[in-house]
Amino acid sequence: MLRTHNCGALRLEQVGKEVTLSGWVQRTRNLGGMTFVDLRDRYGITQLAFNMDTNVDLCSQARKLGREFVIQVTGKVIERASKNNNIPTGDIEIEVSNLNILNAAKLPPFTIEDETDGGDDLRMQYRYLDIRRNPVRENLMLRHRMSTETRKYLDSQDFVEVETPYLIKSTPEGARDFIVPSRMNEGQFYALPQSPQTFKQLLMVGGMDKYYQIVKCFRDEDLRADRQPEFTQIDCEMAFVEQEDILNTFEGLTRHLLKELKGLEINDFPRMTYDDAIRLYGSDKPDIRFDMTFVELNEVTQQNNFVVFDSAELVVGICAKGCADYTRKQLDKLTDFVKRPQIGAKGLVYCKYNTDGTFKSSVDKFFSQEDLAQWAMKMSAKPGDLMLIMAGEIDKVRKQLNELRLEVAEQLGLRDPKKFAPLWVVDFPLLEWDEETERYHAMHHPFTSPKPEDLDKLDTDPGAVRANAYDLVLNGSEIGGGSIRIHDKKLQRLMFQHLGFTEEEAQAQFGFLMNAFEYGAPPHGGIAFGFDRLCSLFGGQESIRDFIAFPKNNSGRDVMIDAPAVIDNTQLDELNIRLK
Repeated sequence: MLRTHNCGALRLEQVGKEVTLSGWVQRTRNLGGMTFVDLRDRYGITQLAFNMDTNVDLCSQARKLGREFVIQVTGKVIERASKNNNIPTGDIEIEVSNLNILNAAKLPPFTIEDETDGGDDLRMQYRYLDIRRNPVRENLMLRHRMSTETRKYLDSQDFVEVETPYLIKSTPEGARDFIVPSRMNEGQFYALPQSPQTFKQLLMVGGMDKYYQIVKCFRDEDLRADRQPEFTQIDCEMAFVEQEDILNTFEGLTRHLLKELKGLEINDFPRMTYDDAIRLYGSDKPDIRFDMTFVELNEVTQQNNFVVFDSAELVVGICAKGCADYTRKQLDKLTDFVKRPQIGAKGLVYCKYNTDGTFKSSVDKFFSQEDLAQWAMKMSAKPGDLMLIMAGEIDKVRKQLNELRLEVAEQLGLRDPKKFAPLWVVDFPLLEWDEETERYHAMHHPFTSPKPEDLDKLDTDPGAVRANAYDLVLNGSEIGGGSIRIHDKKLQRLMFQHLGFTEEEAQAQFGFLMNAFEYGAPPHGGIAFGFDRLCSLFGGQESIRDFIAFPKNNSGRDVMIDAPAVIDNTQLDELNIRLK
């Protein structure tokens, strides 16, 4: 070993001991007759002391060290004259007797500090340097602990970890596949899995009644900060269970992770139907850390000759408690916010409930004080509150008001990343209408079971059929989703039929699964957690990138290794592929 201890290990108890340390030079300080070097590894920092009076050559050598030089030192642990209470090793230093440069380093393109001067692109290009920074390293350690605790919990519940294939068959339904050509099977292609969905169902048919996998998934789709072309799921499936069994099991996993990683005891996992979530929050993943639920106002706002309200399908608002003192400038900013192209609202109506009991609104010429008092009553507003109202098409205006709700909450400091509020959203629609293709698509996937009581609506009112599907939401982010699966060939064939598959298409793509159902498939269901998202929430950050060792950028590129890249013509010839 090139070290006896790491750079975070030594304390006063080791004073007088001869030790060897290895690591990276964080910084050097030349103070006349003394030179001090901070030596860093992933465990911490230890100060090294070099004395001109005792060893001129060694001290001169230390003064030539640059940032990020990799060095090995041997010396004696001594008590520091000037202690540093900010680091665990701050009571001691190493009186160095030998210095060995293991590898010199160029000056890094950005500072290796908690607060760095490197932008996102630069840090991604030199990701191996970025990983040396405490915040990134701590994020990766959090990810490690989370995977360890996940395995620990699922093992305690008798789940078995089973690996499923990465080279599978393309399934056009859903997101775009990454395609992999086969040299041995000319003109044919594998696909990388969007999820191990069919394989875990086949494992249930095989009698592996509790399966899990912390697994890579791949989707060739447009990206955002919280999406990557390759991402990780905690993928789980259970046989001989009903929906409630799955919810209870994975409430248990979430509780375990919150307790072990955040020290939080959370017992309340409320349930909310999809319809209620959309009606009250305008989102199927509502943030319930704060109130501000939607209030529908059609009956108290229409027929007052205000055409914006009178022509709207829905007039709906939120009440921001204690915000009646918002200035005109602040209100104009909120209006500009909802008018952004990403949100697309035409405007915003406000009404202040003043502390003296009067009302001041942006539509005073259309509504009397008595009218505004009705708004306040409907919205349970109190003096000092601010009512914010929007109008338009039902689906659009709910989405727009949801964005406004989150923005106001952000301004008021109500979205505390240290507070955790889980929620189950249940009873999702089985199907959703796609305007472009003019047909129904599965809201989750084609293997989701409809609620038995809604089966008769498949032919008459497909959009009203509810699914045995559920999402686990945490702080306004979906962290897990799943469903009870279809385990009957006849029902699965019927589902494909309603999704617009011909019998031949269904057989070609999923015949292996339907055939398996004929050999005694048990009732089963499961869930998949977005592992990267879970890590970022536990780390109190919006983006998942810093919780992935080597992430891609928004274009799906790895700027460090410059991938994807063109391949040699020889390889293309071997694969019988010709580029346009």
